[in-house]
Amino acid sequence: MTDSGGEPRADATAPGPPTASTEPHLVDEVEILEELLAQVVEESQPQPARAYSDLRGRCAVVTGGATGIGRAVALALARNGVHIAFNYLDYGDGRVEEEAERTAAELRQLEVAVLCRSCDVRDAAAVDRFVQEAKETLGQLHILVNNAGIARDRALWRMTDEQWQEVLDTNLTGAFHLIRAVAPILRAQQYGKIVNISSVHGLKSEFGLANYAASKAGLIGLTRSAAIELGPSNVNVNAVAPGYIRTTRLTDQVPADVLDRARERSALGRLGDPQDVAHVVVFLCSELSRHVTGAVVPVDGGHLLH
Repeated sequence: MTDSGGEPRADATAPGPPTASTEPHLVDEVEILEELLAQVVEESQPQPARAYSDLRGRCAVVTGGATGIGRAVALALARNGVHIAFNYLDYGDGRVEEEAERTAAELRQLEVAVLCRSCDVRDAAAVDRFVQEAKETLGQLHILVNNAGIARDRALWRMTDEQWQEVLDTNLTGAFHLIRAVAPILRAQQYGKIVNISSVHGLKSEFGLANYAASKAGLIGLTRSAAIELGPSNVNVNAVAPGYIRTTRLTDQVPADVLDRARERSALGRLGDPQDVAHVVVFLCSELSRHVTGAVVPVDGGHLLH
């Protein structure tokens, strides 16, 4: 319809788009729908911090926490609000002590309490002192991660008594010392989480690993026995069995051809990272694993499938 000049004339009765001035209730409904949609999208996203919120304020002992898997575990727990006491053993050149100080500094940046001490897990009296200091410094103890370990690879017919015993004393007896030291604390409070870092070589060995395989298989046995004995006190005890994990010790000491074969044996075609192990440990330290105990969890990229 046009006016006398032939130009289109606006029809006062024609519907137009709603505006804030003419249809405020429609605008309000749109805003509400947008807020609800945003909330649904947010809640559908992974929330790792929320998933492990029960860990905030917990206190953990992590052995061998200066480097490698132990360091990754300590940092992963601290990112979820866990206060950390960790030990290291320096072999006289100061290198491990420097790494321990760097790890402690990084942990403190996460705003958790930190205790870093030199302690030989083979020495039962030293372990008892370390655990007591950890409890006094952090206020409580809820979590133990037995990670300290060494390797002295050699064909068994050339292996010395010292090479055999040093590995067993560190990897197996050391873990026993720590479990024995924390058990009264965990039993008294009727709560605790213990995670032992074993190895796929505790389940399936290779040439030159007689001492290491024996220690890690023994650690699996210790895990299962401790799970039975401490279960009535609401203490979960589990083991993680890493495969070939890309640590400095692995890349510096293991021949390249062995690492190539490890990649080929992996169903995923790769080596793992320390964080891969740490993520599983955090789960086992949380209440998401409340009904898991006496378990051995491989973190091996499918190495044991072959």
